[in-house]
Amino acid sequence: MDGSKFKAVNNRDRNDTVAKVAKRLEQVDASIVRYLAALDRADREGSDVPEARTQRISEKIAALRRQMAFLRQMQERVSVSDEGQVSLTDPDARSMATSGRGTGIVGYNVQIAVDPDHHLVVAHDVVNAGHDRTQLLSMGGKAKQATGKEEVTVLADRGYYNGDEVLACEGTGILPAMPRADTSGQAKKGLFVRADFVYDAAADHYVCPAGAWLTKSAARSDRHGDIDHYRNLDACHACEVRALCTPEKIKRMKRWKHEAVLEAMQKRLDAMPDAMAVRRATVEHVFGTLKAWMGSTPFLTKGLKGVGTEMSLAVLAYNMKRMIRLFGAAQLIRTMRA
Repeated sequence: MDGSKFKAVNNRDRNDTVAKVAKRLEQVDASIVRYLAALDRADREGSDVPEARTQRISEKIAALRRQMAFLRQMQERVSVSDEGQVSLTDPDARSMATSGRGTGIVGYNVQIAVDPDHHLVVAHDVVNAGHDRTQLLSMGGKAKQATGKEEVTVLADRGYYNGDEVLACEGTGILPAMPRADTSGQAKKGLFVRADFVYDAAADHYVCPAGAWLTKSAARSDRHGDIDHYRNLDACHACEVRALCTPEKIKRMKRWKHEAVLEAMQKRLDAMPDAMAVRRATVEHVFGTLKAWMGSTPFLTKGLKGVGTEMSLAVLAYNMKRMIRLFGAAQLIRTMRA
């Protein structure tokens, strides 16, 4: 499973966010001030300034004030929108960040699930969320239904990592396998990471790299109810490798109430050492092919319904060409007629 951003027919200049509108208002205001200053100078200089020039400046100021009024209206629309942005050409298109730093497009997030044995797209969807974190259960369910299997193992990248989504898959026949997202930055600092601390479920404690036990501390009223905290004050104070563990006085471990489902997912991933290589070779090839077919052309339709239909046709064409490669055109025609 993977998601990729596809450009909508909506140009970036026709998409406004809170930050973009504020910046444009500031630019227009500065231009108006500059032209008003030019008019003041023209008034002081009197007849030495051609009348045509002052007329042009006045026309520019009037145009800027019209633009300012439009931007004020847009600012109100953006401020009340759920996503904090408004697209004028395609109202459903959204500004989305892409893999390149500081880059982005106005478009849609296309989701696909691909069978690694035959490289056929078994499920797809088009959403206008700029991330994949809430797509695991939905796409996993579509893939499971399409294949008719009681269980499907879903290989995904870190972009799909979401504890609530993984938990929602529990008991549904959807078995997610993806790397855990590490946002702590411990590894970059040369410190022990979460994987270095082993949880003992029977004793309900963590064993640190130095062999000490981190036990559950009493719950506090100001802490989130789904998170338990583990620590060992005495061991940390006397630990010789504390500098490799934490910059704080003691090491604290946090554990989600449903951490077991995440650990089960990690075990699945550990049992498939080539899982991420299979994922890349399977799903990214499909996106590369679809984008090569489209070239620099964005979606030709507007709205989630229209774009979804357009992508369905592209996926159908891809699957048909893939099946011709697998079985041959004659066999495919015979099978379709049967």
